[in-house]
Amino acid sequence: MAQPEYLRIAADLRRRIAPGGEFGPGDQIPTIPELCAEYGDVSPTTIRNALRLLTNEGLIEARARAGTRVRPRPPIHRMAADRYRSTPGAKSTPYTRDQGIGWSEYRLDKRFEKVQADPELAALFECEVGERLLARHFVFYDNDQPTQMSTSYVRWSDVADTPVADPINEPWPGGTRAQMASLGIRVTQVRESFTTAMPTDLEAATLRIGSGVPVLRYTRRHVSDTGRVVEVAHPIVRRGDTTIVDFVIDLDEQPGA
Repeated sequence: MAQPEYLRIAADLRRRIAPGGEFGPGDQIPTIPELCAEYGDVSPTTIRNALRLLTNEGLIEARARAGTRVRPRPPIHRMAADRYRSTPGAKSTPYTRDQGIGWSEYRLDKRFEKVQADPELAALFECEVGERLLARHFVFYDNDQPTQMSTSYVRWSDVADTPVADPINEPWPGGTRAQMASLGIRVTQVRESFTTAMPTDLEAATLRIGSGVPVLRYTRRHVSDTGRVVEVAHPIVRRGDTTIVDFVIDLDEQPGA
């Protein structure tokens, strides 16, 4: 079956705006009439469909009175396996270490509300359905660019009437582990599980990405030294095309291995 013409054109334009290609970040690409002529007198509708696909992928953007331009390529960020290890007293969080930014470059939108654990959250917390939780909705900014969103839940019985329950104290240096330490809770383990998907409309709008840009979604659980789950972030969402998750697995040498 023949490939639709707009997909063929989109693939060629994608090649032309790839790193090292004909068009670099910020460059204006030819107008629709020019592209119609370049690709063998195809219809403007075909060109618009190709451009719409590339726009959804976050590769190009249309600007008023400036034509269609190649979008700047966001930097790649590596999420290291040891990002939850912190220096006591350091003004940083796992997020700022992921991004490689200082405290002054970090901004956080936040909204707190009390909720009850539904069956999914109860399974993650290993608690009873209906347990009271504090839901903390966050959007993380790197120099005014939104790069991550999450909803983090903590047990209301742990945080009620403490500074952790007051959004004015966010962002909290040291992140969740430091918050728990302020409550006398020692976190000794972080568990994470990852998946990928296409963004929801809300995720695409919040992270300012095209609907065709995949996202990385993951669930994180902070576990205390007693084995009790004290925080669940579900989900944490980042754009998937610029995020690399690094793991280091040390294996002891075994005889005959």
